[in-house]
Amino acid sequence: MLYQLQKIVATVLLVCIAGFVHGQSPARWLTGQVKKFFNDTASATEKSFRVYPTLGYAPETGLEVGASSLWLFRARNDSMNRLSEVQAFTFFTFKAQYGLWIDNAIYGHQDKWFFLGRTRIQRFPLLYYGVGPDAPYENPAVVDANYILFRQRVLRKIKPNLFLGPEVDYQQLFSVDFNQPEINPHVPPAGSSGTTNIGAGLALVYDNRHNVLNVRKGLFGEIGWMKYGPSIGSDYRFRSINVDVRSYHPYHKNNVIAWQVLGNFLTGEVPFNQLALMGGDMMMRGYYQGRYRDKNLLAAQVEYRMLPLSFSKRFGATVFAGMAAVAPQVKAFQLNNTRLSGGAGLRYLLFKKKDIFLRFDLGFTKDGPGFYFYTGEAF
Repeated sequence: MLYQLQKIVATVLLVCIAGFVHGQSPARWLTGQVKKFFNDTASATEKSFRVYPTLGYAPETGLEVGASSLWLFRARNDSMNRLSEVQAFTFFTFKAQYGLWIDNAIYGHQDKWFFLGRTRIQRFPLLYYGVGPDAPYENPAVVDANYILFRQRVLRKIKPNLFLGPEVDYQQLFSVDFNQPEINPHVPPAGSSGTTNIGAGLALVYDNRHNVLNVRKGLFGEIGWMKYGPSIGSDYRFRSINVDVRSYHPYHKNNVIAWQVLGNFLTGEVPFNQLALMGGDMMMRGYYQGRYRDKNLLAAQVEYRMLPLSFSKRFGATVFAGMAAVAPQVKAFQLNNTRLSGGAGLRYLLFKKKDIFLRFDLGFTKDGPGFYFYTGEAF
């Protein structure tokens, strides 16, 4: 309860400070933000900054209450440059979870530079079901810990739409309380008492998207290689290769068919929190993030988006389906270990001139349903 009160106070203070910075009373500033939230009057080239309260739900958190901010801009206010976005999300839940998430996709003038990354700072009790494709649903451990993640790619254009550059990954899990179930306790995995790992590597990215939060046409492809080891400050020595391909195809006036193929491949001694994780709000919606985890993951999904619906100017809808599997080795993937998910979602057009929607998704799996509420599409 103390943590919840702290987050409420912090959120209120942020609103008040923002109001005073803008030379207005907090109430008047907040009223103005609400009006902007529902009436986007900024042009496609003009910078936009919005702060708005959020109320959401996800299997990992339960009910979430918090605040989001979204900064949209184009380099030099040039409409020929791509739309950059920085999204921040602070939250607390009634499971005593709280945190700050920041995601960025920033394009420089004429795409000379591309900064792509995410930051997570959170106290986030999570369920641990074990490692492998046969991890049972019953009797998960509860991992209560502080978690910091900072992952950033600094990419330089080498050809039109093709970028190459270094990538760094810092992840720290500390103040860990690994609470075992009374029945069939788990073998403590690597990193269960806390771990710090730093990785460095390279990323090659092809990206011809022009709106990261709602892509209507384009292709995104990434191959990333990372190495972790004591020589650069890691507790564990391992390597990872990540492959991510996303394609978007317009269909009729406002509809889009989108698909994604994802592969995570790790070797070495990998801490449990950095194994390839199945589930979450982006891939295999409906499964708890980390419901299945192992050194290797293969996943794919397809989504049909109606943005907006033909009879509405603001409301849209989607249907989606996915499949994924985890395995200890690439050669150990088996068809009977493949998991399926599917669902549907509603959309609300948040920024009309920038074509950005709020999404509410309902995913179904054999474990049950999962609800998600975020800004921007899942992929």
